[in-house]
Amino acid sequence: MDLQERDAHSALLTCLLDIGALLLDCGAEVSRVEDTLRRLGRAYAAEKLDVFVIPSIISISITFPAWEVLTETRRIHSSGATDFYRLEKLNALSRSCCVEPLPLDELRARIDKVAVGRKPTSVVYLGSAAAAWGFAVFFGGSVYDGLVAAAFAMIISFLQLHLGRTQLNQAAINLVISLLTGLGVGAVTRLLPALHMDMILIGDIMLLIPGLALTNAVRNMLVGDTISGVVRLAECLIWAGALAGGFMVSLLALSYL
Repeated sequence: MDLQERDAHSALLTCLLDIGALLLDCGAEVSRVEDTLRRLGRAYAAEKLDVFVIPSIISISITFPAWEVLTETRRIHSSGATDFYRLEKLNALSRSCCVEPLPLDELRARIDKVAVGRKPTSVVYLGSAAAAWGFAVFFGGSVYDGLVAAAFAMIISFLQLHLGRTQLNQAAINLVISLLTGLGVGAVTRLLPALHMDMILIGDIMLLIPGLALTNAVRNMLVGDTISGVVRLAECLIWAGALAGGFMVSLLALSYL
């Protein structure tokens, strides 16, 4: 086997690891990540591909026709957030490669493009505001409660976007956001007694609950990915505990003011 062919195999392994890391970062379930990487490996003429994925680690071992075996493990640092925008792009890329494999340099360029892509910020703000307004009104709040919840939802989105770029982990981010949101909503409802603090908080809390991650954790356990499911479930419980702690501290602080 010449050096050029070996470099191509190494580049393919790197691309597969990058795709897997991006899928996990977008909130994809473990079974989806493993299945996608296996299909891509077969599309690029791998004789055998063994993949092991948990939320924090991806390990891939590829066997090529000349019995060359390449193995690499990558540590994944993911926020656990869900990004359907990039997830759909990655799914489309993997499907197109399975039908007709792209040259590795083009595949590399497509992966890099997806990695830096983000949904428009305006869509995030408007979607969060609409969701918070809907939940607040649905659970019994007034239209004005919904409007205040929508305003705080945009603040929450702003904090999520900017705190996500720091070194804080997801539990710390949830704690900070819930604490600031609780204090802000409490201050507004004291200035405007006609508003209902509990209804406003319900609308905003729904934006922070890791519902999809928790669903994926249970699904992973049911389909046999026990380690991945338990790890993700533990993360979800810690995130939920941080949310509860932040709101509880804010309510206690307001009660003494």
